[in-house]
Amino acid sequence: MSEPGNRILVVDDDDEIANLLAQVLSDEGYEVMLAGDGDGMRLILAERPVDLVVLDLMLPGEDGLALLAWLRRDTALPVIMLTAKGGETDRVAGLERGADDYLAKPFSTRELLARIRAVLRRAGGERGADDRHKVLAFAGWRLDTGRRRLTAPDGVLVELTGGEFDLLLAFLTHPQQVLNRDQLLGLARGRVSGPEDRTIDVQVGRLRRKLEADARNPEMIKTVRGGGYVLTAEVTRATSATIDSTRRA
Repeated sequence: MSEPGNRILVVDDDDEIANLLAQVLSDEGYEVMLAGDGDGMRLILAERPVDLVVLDLMLPGEDGLALLAWLRRDTALPVIMLTAKGGETDRVAGLERGADDYLAKPFSTRELLARIRAVLRRAGGERGADDRHKVLAFAGWRLDTGRRRLTAPDGVLVELTGGEFDLLLAFLTHPQQVLNRDQLLGLARGRVSGPEDRTIDVQVGRLRRKLEADARNPEMIKTVRGGGYVLTAEVTRATSATIDSTRRA
């Protein structure tokens, strides 16, 4: 039986790419499952546990964005999008629908492996003992960093994608401090943005829709003109005991 974090589903109708990824990932110790379309993806997900999905954008029938939306309705399963289109519009579309990362074709398998490891780490595969009991409280909300659980003031659990979790954690560890896009990308993903990269803007928008009473007039995560973003709330350490009794949104 595979260890948690080792099961990867590759959804790509290009047999050459799919088989190459299967070989590369298997050589790295991952258990790999292949699907060529949405029906195949759903069949595998219904039969076996999966830790991460590598999802191609261009697929026969339902495209990758439609399948990503389907995944996000019921799960926070980590997803890395593959796309032959490297433009900002395609990256934004994937991130808006909840992708954890994206990679444009052609890509190096070394880079894909690095991104898979990073996303799996963010999904909780390599948390230490100290993190398991670290709970950050802000404006009535609670984020359990070990369990990766966000709890609203009314006690409802709110699902976060890996990217949303990383970005929120970056804000919570630097409260009331203006952070520009490069700083946020470095804190949340360990990389630096390009001049046209709006990844952070998309993720901030998603967080606002989950945290703010009115995402169009945010009070908690404010935009600083020419500077970036700032979390206005005070952040304190809390205990994790009260989180276990909450209900899911």
